[in-house]
Amino acid sequence: MASSESPTAELGTNAGGRYVAALFALATALLLGGFFGARVGEFIPYALCLLGLAFSSLYCGLGPSVAVTIASLLGLKFWFLPPLYTLRIATSKAIAALGAQLLISAVVVVMGESLRRQNQALRRAQGDLEDRVKERTAELDAANQGLRELSARLLQLQDEERRRIARELHDSVGQTLSALTMNLTTVGADIERLSQTAKTVTDSLALAQEMTKEVRTVSYLLHPPLLDEAGLASALRWCAEGFSERSKIQVDLVVPEDFGRLSQEMETALFRTVQECLTNIHRHSGSTVAAIRLARSRDQVQLNVEDHGSGIPVGKLDELESAGTPGVGIRGMRERMRQLGGSLDVRSSATGTAIEARLPLAPPQAQAAPNVAA
Repeated sequence: MASSESPTAELGTNAGGRYVAALFALATALLLGGFFGARVGEFIPYALCLLGLAFSSLYCGLGPSVAVTIASLLGLKFWFLPPLYTLRIATSKAIAALGAQLLISAVVVVMGESLRRQNQALRRAQGDLEDRVKERTAELDAANQGLRELSARLLQLQDEERRRIARELHDSVGQTLSALTMNLTTVGADIERLSQTAKTVTDSLALAQEMTKEVRTVSYLLHPPLLDEAGLASALRWCAEGFSERSKIQVDLVVPEDFGRLSQEMETALFRTVQECLTNIHRHSGSTVAAIRLARSRDQVQLNVEDHGSGIPVGKLDELESAGTPGVGIRGMRERMRQLGGSLDVRSSATGTAIEARLPLAPPQAQAAPNVAA
């Protein structure tokens, strides 16, 4: 159990220290009683001795309190009850005064000891509660760490599955559709004299070509080969051009010519972030333009995606900033950045929304060469 003893709750760590503190309090009370007794009243020494006893019973323990009780009776008799400067009791007044002082002192000691023990019990209970809170906090931290690791693993598996599906579509279905297209082209050339049949074949050929185009588009959207073969800059240009053609939203992409390559994980995270931002602009913002800025410094990569749409509603933006329950897209982008040691900020107003992502770069000698998919 963690100790929660207060320095003002228990004076000293040994019996000697507590006895010294208690007797010092009594000596101070007797000195003040001698100073003020002649000026204010003869009851002052008794009251001050009781205050010193109360201090001893609350902070020093039962033994020092008993010692102070005995010493206070002796001190009161020696200095304040006639005959002075002797311990001999000669009058009934002295007996009554010392008896009353003893009785009140006993009550003070009992009450003080009871209160002191209650305070000790409360401090022990507080210490136990603090220990349990620390244990629960440690368990919660461990659970959160497990959730973060699981989230990172899920994102990694998602990227691997996308890459596998894209490769399967391109290698199997794409090749089959290409063969079908060639066969239909040959058949169409051979039966041109049959106009109706030729029209049907022509329509089938158009459908096959459109299907080939759609399969290629889906494959590229799942995981564009350019991202592995040519790098992030080329993949972003392809993504921006395709998005503009499909959505009729003008995209202004700025990437330095000497941007270079990054690690596969960083390029994938930045590419998916741009994809998610463009999807949100198309679905929610109502903006007719979008701007993508990619910059690289010595120690970090910075990505900015902006639009001039209606912005995120104030309530939703407050929910995002207070780490409430953001959408899956925002959560996924932030988790990708966090897993690589980066960050993602969202700023929005009535004139548009801006997403800023930052990823740290390792020193040149420690940065791994980018992976190129087979």
